[in-house]
Amino acid sequence: MSESQDLLSYPPIDPVNFDLIIVGTGLSESIVAAAASAAGKTILHLDPNSFYGSHFASLSFLDFTSYLTSPNPLPAAVTTTDSEDVVVDLLHQPICSDAEISCYDEYSFLCENSRKFNIDLGGPRALFSADRTVDLLLKSGAAQYLEFKGIDESFVYEPNGGLANVPDSRGAIFRDKKLSLKEKNQLMRFFKLVQQHLDDTQEEKISEEDMEIPFVSFLEKMKLPPKIKSILLYAIALVDYDQDSNEVCKDLLKTKDGIDCLAQYSSSVGRFPNAPGALLYPIYGEGELPQAFCRRAAVKGCIYVLRMPVVSLLMDKATGLYKGVRLASGQDLYSQQLILDPSFTIPSPLSLSPRDFPCERLQMWSQRDIKGMVARGICITRSSIKPAVTNCSVVYPPRSLYPEQMTSIKSLQIGPNLAVCPEGTFILYFSTLCNNADEGKNLLKAAMNALLTLPVSGNTESVSSVQSDSEDTKPIVLWSALYIQKLIVSNFELISSSSTPDGNLNYNDLLDAAEKLFRQMFPNEEFFPKVTTSPEEPTDEDDNGLTLDS
Repeated sequence: MSESQDLLSYPPIDPVNFDLIIVGTGLSESIVAAAASAAGKTILHLDPNSFYGSHFASLSFLDFTSYLTSPNPLPAAVTTTDSEDVVVDLLHQPICSDAEISCYDEYSFLCENSRKFNIDLGGPRALFSADRTVDLLLKSGAAQYLEFKGIDESFVYEPNGGLANVPDSRGAIFRDKKLSLKEKNQLMRFFKLVQQHLDDTQEEKISEEDMEIPFVSFLEKMKLPPKIKSILLYAIALVDYDQDSNEVCKDLLKTKDGIDCLAQYSSSVGRFPNAPGALLYPIYGEGELPQAFCRRAAVKGCIYVLRMPVVSLLMDKATGLYKGVRLASGQDLYSQQLILDPSFTIPSPLSLSPRDFPCERLQMWSQRDIKGMVARGICITRSSIKPAVTNCSVVYPPRSLYPEQMTSIKSLQIGPNLAVCPEGTFILYFSTLCNNADEGKNLLKAAMNALLTLPVSGNTESVSSVQSDSEDTKPIVLWSALYIQKLIVSNFELISSSSTPDGNLNYNDLLDAAEKLFRQMFPNEEFFPKVTTSPEEPTDEDDNGLTLDS
């Protein structure tokens, strides 16, 4: 039986009227689904894919390759003549493009172990132990469906080609052999000033005037050397653009925001006993996060249907307002409001009948708010970029790779102890903001070449033998993928759109966008009433309610 026949034979969904229909199970959509379900709303959550997570999913090796190279178009809309509504067919536009996949060696091994891989579509991603995402997981009850492990080390790439530790505590600063005694004292004095500013019992504060100036100017005022400035700006505050170049910097960080970033980083270090660093990563990949919120929503009554594309919108003939959706199965469903995955849009110009249909609202909604691009890269290797370190993050500050590098590059290495790859392999994620595909790919290739060996041919034996005499052997890449993803921000109407994965390492901006969307849709409802843990729930969690693997 063909896929279209399968869809047509799908049993009708009952009921047919909902407060909210959501298309796509990405992180933003899943958070809103869980929050709205907790508020007692009737929710139908659909996804055309066979997996949860949409653009935030973690996929097997073969599924990931297929996702990038073979985007699935929407099936043909079922035509009916008895509808009282105007039917507007949807258009599916993949948010990822310019995929470039290279396999250098061991392709048969990768295919045979395909399902042992959980490759993130939106990587690199991690959570700060003290950020709002962790707090939301605990507040919503979604944390009970997740297990995390701490990222072992955080590094910053230095122009001379080495990896320097990001100092995350007083002890780490003094143990760091790459910092001079003068640099250690300067960094300690600066951290002490920040701590005093954040401590309400201390009188010494950073002046209001200094809090409003660019953070880079404040660091210069504190007479911090370039190396320390680079660590604070790009490895701790995770700023994207070169803060020393006013011409190219699109987002100049203020001191008050920089202090908030330092406070979050400092609070994250050691928050959980089993995770001494600042960052956490979910076991089985980032795709577990949207699934956790979906499970929470399902407990509260949300209905889930996968493999069911929405092909059309149903609009009121007289007012032009949204009424419902048509499924690929031919069934019509109705709701007060709708959230669409950002890859869905409406063809423009519209070719609708009758002529007097008021289509201005739809024409406005069809213009997606694309804010830029992010280049993403993934490599699979047989060894770690740092001996004895399994999971780590790396930040390449602007100009650390070559003079024209105007944006920082974020990287994350994840090993087999997080159940995302087979034993003896590692996955490395890279990302950077860019203006076009060529610029983004060149940045990522430079970052990869700095720490990895990308064989010229499919045979890696010659590379391995040449490098075997070197102490600092670079890991050899078995497989790599580069692709460009559009940055689309959410918008709110009766038909709303969620956000794509952004270029940040953490989820804070995505969480803010999801909460804003929920409050616009349901202004009189609380965003996740606090959940009380029942005595029957598992008790093998740490004191903060988050399960961490040791």
